[in-house]
Amino acid sequence: MAATLELVGDRWSLLALREILFGNHRFTQIARNTGAPRDRLAARLKSLVDDGLLEKREYQVSRSEYHFTEAGRELFKVLLALMTWGDKWAVDDPPLVLEHHGHQVVPVTLCDVCRQEIKAEDLHLVSCAPGWSMSGPEQVEASPAEQAL
Repeated sequence: MAATLELVGDRWSLLALREILFGNHRFTQIARNTGAPRDRLAARLKSLVDDGLLEKREYQVSRSEYHFTEAGRELFKVLLALMTWGDKWAVDDPPLVLEHHGHQVVPVTLCDVCRQEIKAEDLHLVSCAPGWSMSGPEQVEASPAEQAL
């Protein structure tokens, strides 16, 4: 998670990615819809290109649009989850309404094996990459008094 936040974890990067997700690919569109200072937005877009999340496509001489790379497209689920959470918990305005094939979308995360909705309380950390330590609740032996209960 920390590595992902290094790439996309600031306000202007996330808002720029949102705009590209919604089909606004030009710098002026992204700047207008995010309210980002132009110099900061330019720096964030450059970083997103340099990090391989976006690519620039020239649409006329010296004018480019920003489009997702494969890695950037895979952020779709993250952006959708952030929007869904924000619409429910962070704003008073009505939430965004997203449609897929003519019906409203209510995003959920499904297990790719059992097709059941994944809930936080059902997840268990079982391993991590070399050099990383496991985090989570420590297993503590119950005291004799607790065992008697």
